[in-house]
Order: sequence, then C-alpha cells, then structure tokens
Amino acid sequence: MEEGGAAGRGEAGGPRREHGAAGAPEGLGGPRGHWAPGTQVLWRYRENGGAHIHIARPVTVVRDDPELLAAWMAPGTECVKPVLADGTPVHQEPLPTRYTKPRTVQRDHWFGTGVLKLARPGDPWSVWLFWDSGWRFKNWYVNLEEPLARWSGGVDSEDHFLDISVHPDHSWHWRDEDEFAQAQRDGLMDAALAGRVREAGRAAVDVIARWGAPFSDGWQNWRPDPSWTVPSLPPDWDRAPAHLSS
Repeated sequence: MEEGGAAGRGEAGGPRREHGAAGAPEGLGGPRGHWAPGTQVLWRYRENGGAHIHIARPVTVVRDDPELLAAWMAPGTECVKPVLADGTPVHQEPLPTRYTKPRTVQRDHWFGTGVLKLARPGDPWSVWLFWDSGWRFKNWYVNLEEPLARWSGGVDSEDHFLDISVHPDHSWHWRDEDEFAQAQRDGLMDAALAGRVREAGRAAVDVIARWGAPFSDGWQNWRPDPSWTVPSLPPDWDRAPAHLSS
C-alpha cells in the first residue's frame, strides 16, 4: 500500500445522504443503501494481526451503487497513518524489523496530488488512480486487501501487502513482494491467507490482461467537482462500527 468521462458521472442509488464520516447516523451506507455523490465518509484499514484501525482517510463519494464504490481523496486531506513508537516513518525502518517494532499512529496530511479509489463489492482488491501535477495521469495501483466492509461512516478493510502497478501503456508489475514475504516470516499472515492473496493477485492480473473494468472505463479522465470541500478527519475516526457488511 502506498503512503504518504461517463464513468465519473455515475449516479448513486438510494436516498441522498447529507452526512458521512463526521456524525453519520448508524445504518446509512448499509448493504441496501448507497451514499450520494458528494457524501464524505472514511476509508479505513485495520492493523495486520490486530483489530485496531491504523489507517483512516476521509474521502468524498464519487459514485456508489451495486457495481462500484468510487471515492476521491483530495490533496491535503488530514489522515491517520501508522508510525513506529518513536515516530519513525514505517518505510524508513529496515525490512527485517519493520513489522516487529512497536507502533503507534499519528495524524498527518496527504501530500501531492489526490487519489481516486475504486472498489467493486466483494473484490479482494481496490484500484487507485494517481496523477502527477497538472492532471497528467501517472498509473493505476491495485491494492490487494480484504473485500471492503461497509458501515454507516465508511468502509473498512485489511491490507495484504502485495500490490500491482499498472501503467498507461497497459504494462504492469508486482509491487512490495519483499514486504509480502516478510509479513509471512513475521507471522502476520499464514500460508493459507498468503495463498489466497496470490490467487487474488492472479485474478487481478487476468482483468488487466483483458483490459477489463475499471481500467477500460475512462476514470483517468475523471475530475472532482470543484464545489467539493476537503473532508475533515472526525475525532472518532477509530470508532467501532455498529453495523458491518460486505
């Protein structure tokens, strides 16, 4: 997981939601309800090998229906990210001790350009789009993870370390294979889970090879609504959902 066209105009089903991450009533965004475009929710990840939330990112819903959840993380968004207990950024710690040293979380801001995140219900991955300055499209990024679990204030998942970069010329390559292997050595995933992650990765590569959705849907030409404000990180960003569904 990285730190630090018509498709964009899809209409969301269900009633309009006026509140999301900051104070949404429990029950909204459940299995039969969908968030309206412009709703602000949280996109969160649990720590590996634990139950606590260690990544929380406020996002704005672009589209939400039975086929796809699309959400925009704007530049400068305040987020929560994991760090070592002494404040050292995780990626600066040598790999052999990266997952064994004590950790905490800290607030920070997303730097650089924004990120568009796409997830189909039940898929064990999400697809993120990155741009360079001036909206020059950079790449797609397949984040292998638990299928998103919806709750009133957003979606939760758990990262699976292994990722795939997909380039504008349709070429691709694996990312973070060293972290994937280290996580297994450190007991953060067993052989059965590692096998499922590899299988999910191969399934994603099959989609890339035939240039299926969402890669073929023109999302690289999407732009955010200029009236949208940058979502705030709510004080209860780590609250336990009352209702979870996939």
